[in-house]
Amino acid sequence: MGRRRRLDKEKQKWYVLNAANQASQRQKSLAGRQQGSAAHTLQETTGDLHKHISHTITGPGRVSTNTEYFVGPTVMPNIPAVAEAQPAPDSSLADTAYDATDCAYMDYLDETDDAPRKRNRTAGLLRLDGRGDYILQDTCRGGIECPFPPLYRCKDCFTTELYCKSCTVEKHLENPLHMIEYWNDGYFSRTTLKILGLRIQLGHARGECCYNPSKTSHDDFVVLDTNGVHEVALDFCACQLAQSHPVQLLRTRWYPSTTVAPKSAATFRLLHHFHILSFESKASAFEYWQSLARLTNNTGVSPTKDRYVVLLRMIKQWRNLTLLKRSGLGHDPAGVRAATPGACAVLCAACPQPGRNLPDDWQTAPPEVRWKYALFLAIDANFRLARKNVSSDKVDPGLSRGWSYFVEECGFKSFLKDAGTLPQEKSTCASHSAVNLADTKSARGLAATGLGTVDCARHNLKRPCAVGDLQKGERYVNMDYLLFSTLQHTRDIVVLNISYDIACQWSKYIWTRMSSYPSTIHFDHTDKKVGFLVPKFHLPAHIAACQIGFSFNLVKGVGRTDGEAPERGWANINPVATSTREMGPGSRRDTLDDHFGDFNWKKVTRFDFEDFDQTLSHERLNEVNTWKSAIERWEEDRSQPNPFEIKSKPMSQAAVRLSLSQKEASDLERGINVSLHSDISPSILISSGIDYEDQQCRLRRDHSALGVHATDLQLAKFQERSNALQRKITQWCTIQLLYLPSIARLRTSDIESNIDSTQEEKPTDIKLWLPSQIRRETLLPCNDSLSQYEWDLRRAQAFDALDDLRRHLRLRTHLYKFKDAQIRGQRANTRAGVIIKNVEINVSVAAERYRRAWNALGALAPSLTRYTWTTVLPKLEEGDIRGMGDSAFGESSGNRTLSWIWKVQGVATAGTEGEAVLSEALRVEWCRSRARANRWVEEVELLLEEMRRVSAFLAWHAAWWDEQAARRVGLDDASLEGIRGYAKRQAALRRSMRDGFLTKWSIVPALFHPEATAAPV
Repeated sequence: MGRRRRLDKEKQKWYVLNAANQASQRQKSLAGRQQGSAAHTLQETTGDLHKHISHTITGPGRVSTNTEYFVGPTVMPNIPAVAEAQPAPDSSLADTAYDATDCAYMDYLDETDDAPRKRNRTAGLLRLDGRGDYILQDTCRGGIECPFPPLYRCKDCFTTELYCKSCTVEKHLENPLHMIEYWNDGYFSRTTLKILGLRIQLGHARGECCYNPSKTSHDDFVVLDTNGVHEVALDFCACQLAQSHPVQLLRTRWYPSTTVAPKSAATFRLLHHFHILSFESKASAFEYWQSLARLTNNTGVSPTKDRYVVLLRMIKQWRNLTLLKRSGLGHDPAGVRAATPGACAVLCAACPQPGRNLPDDWQTAPPEVRWKYALFLAIDANFRLARKNVSSDKVDPGLSRGWSYFVEECGFKSFLKDAGTLPQEKSTCASHSAVNLADTKSARGLAATGLGTVDCARHNLKRPCAVGDLQKGERYVNMDYLLFSTLQHTRDIVVLNISYDIACQWSKYIWTRMSSYPSTIHFDHTDKKVGFLVPKFHLPAHIAACQIGFSFNLVKGVGRTDGEAPERGWANINPVATSTREMGPGSRRDTLDDHFGDFNWKKVTRFDFEDFDQTLSHERLNEVNTWKSAIERWEEDRSQPNPFEIKSKPMSQAAVRLSLSQKEASDLERGINVSLHSDISPSILISSGIDYEDQQCRLRRDHSALGVHATDLQLAKFQERSNALQRKITQWCTIQLLYLPSIARLRTSDIESNIDSTQEEKPTDIKLWLPSQIRRETLLPCNDSLSQYEWDLRRAQAFDALDDLRRHLRLRTHLYKFKDAQIRGQRANTRAGVIIKNVEINVSVAAERYRRAWNALGALAPSLTRYTWTTVLPKLEEGDIRGMGDSAFGESSGNRTLSWIWKVQGVATAGTEGEAVLSEALRVEWCRSRARANRWVEEVELLLEEMRRVSAFLAWHAAWWDEQAARRVGLDDASLEGIRGYAKRQAALRRSMRDGFLTKWSIVPALFHPEATAAPV
């Protein structure tokens, strides 16, 4: 396509030149008055002749061209740029014909051919390295009749026009930090406004003369701006009424590096730019300084003066000052002395805050409404935010003393020194590393092994005075102090829901531990309802008792809260870990406080059960009423019996065998003996046959695992096991004929088929002809008592297989999580992969064992008139084999359904005990279904309440800023105006945010039907 376009341009160029040549000749002939009327005729013919070329795309890579000539009015031809280098034709060209090219086709060529466009862009960039449009400019146009040549150009001004030296200085009196280029010897070189003679005068308005200017030492003041590092000629005002040097710089919006004889400064623009950039990109101050140095000089020929340490100091102070300013302390007459713990934290507008966003009568609200005023807290630790053992608080003190999110350091260390030696009890739940390894975690070379925090569990905001260092793992004493510190800011809240991934262990003796702590952090919980929960993602790793006692899905009044808010917040703060781990203690606390504050601010600114219930209520009305009363008592008082807990013991295969043996013993005492063999009873016969069936399957798997390159030793051991199993089965078959003589014909048929076969029958292929197999594959009669024995044993086998399946699935989930979190390196990953593969094999074995039992039960059920057994033991599909926390295909966490394998707990024998187990299973499932439905109803109500609280909080905050505007007195008018202006702007911002949220949320209440927000059942 590029070649065709060039060809078309050449054709166009030729036609234009040809037309110009013809016009020139025609003009000469007319001037000579030769050929008379013939020339006049030629003029009429050629003067109005036009040519039109059209192009049509007829297919991929194919273009048809059509040329037409027509007579029309004479128009000045549009000569393209390619003809500029040619000699210009005379004025008679206006009377000639011209080329009218198809514009649509030319646009198509421009869009499809990238090479010319790229060349044009490159040429455009290179053109700016020369004087460009001003190459022919001889004199400066900066002033009236300026006679000097234009040699200077500004890189930061909008225009690229060149000016003389004096005009360049004049135009940059208000922009003294622009970069200037000097046209010298055919190229632009770097120069500065200081070299050109620009001097910056502070302390006076522009145009005023300072009669006592004071130069800086060596006249080499350095200013950092977003476009680089500038050395300027600066004069301070030393008049009698002049302000101090730092004040003069601040009023110019330059931040001084020191308060005594500053020689460097940074513009407010640069500090604000770095502030926002660090929040979004997590860039460090070192990286930012390196960028400034390279913007100034990227060649290394003239290294920039090192101002990295100075920049660090200014950034630290800037962060602290903006923190105090935005929290309103600048409007308090007491100033920084009025700062209290947590006063500078950005609060969660949606969390309940008495006196700010709660109704006046919230404390007297009935229990069915009071739950909406609960505070949700989430506790967690992050070991990526460690700090190396460098510097100290004396060398690097923090500027914020517990005013934001970090607790006050001195009090925290004093507390740990007194209470940190207490031993920590071990976990009685799953092996929680956070508990059992809290005192053994390596802290070599680290001053802090990580960070502990308390967050708002629903909105993921850091709480005030809720962040602290961990010295040696995730110890209770550290997390206790953080929780009780932040609870000092919510003493009036009466309902607390606290989430922690080890809450089942940590909460056991929390109030006992609190009694040994200083009274300054005590929290009165006697008249409050405090609930402890485990986050949903962490819950499956706990034992069964914890999964029902600390579940967000089962507890009333928590909606769809998952408790995993801190985990999501770590993704935002973890990128700064690489820089904060190298900082001193004070700088690190101030930096993390700053990032937590920005994260909070961004959060503030962006802010089928019924059918099951009706069926059970119709069939088991009295039981449903009893279950409902039990769960309501437990929801009000968690010390009551837990209705979600299974209390009946499941019947294992061993327990069924014991039960059958005890029944045979009881029959013998009554003189009933159905045994036909002195050592082998009917129940032992059936149970032994099931065992041999399991051994056959295991032997087949082991034979497949040997492969084609098995060693002689492996083959020998396998053959010995095979021979032993064959002897056992042969002896068992002999005794089986006593109880089932009808299978003799089946055995004879099997022997005849083996004789006809060329291969010897393997012990893994011998048919055992248990009652279930006889009923499934033959029409021969079978003893009903033996069928009943197998039925009981097969049911127990199915439940045993489910127990094994669940255990291996839990182990698989744990191994995958452990591998992702802890395993690094090829060798360790390979070993972990082998272990996980073995667990996967065990999962398959358990599933296969259940399916064998299920098929046997299916064969026995018709003869024993058992028709409802599949409701307790459904068919096991591949999609059912998944972990407790895994969703089926197409499901999310909110509508996730639990695989039925986790709902089956065991089975008792038939009769009254079996009915009790069924009733208990139905009770648990009914309670869980009710809890799931109620959590969604609560979530709707909580969201509506939180919307109301956000609106109320922003209205309160706007009124609070209005009050701050008039608090300061005794200052000059300019200072008072600035203080009031900032307060009014903050108040207007809050009202604007409130109006914006209300506009966005106006449609929400209409989305819910009245019954959707009804009280939970």
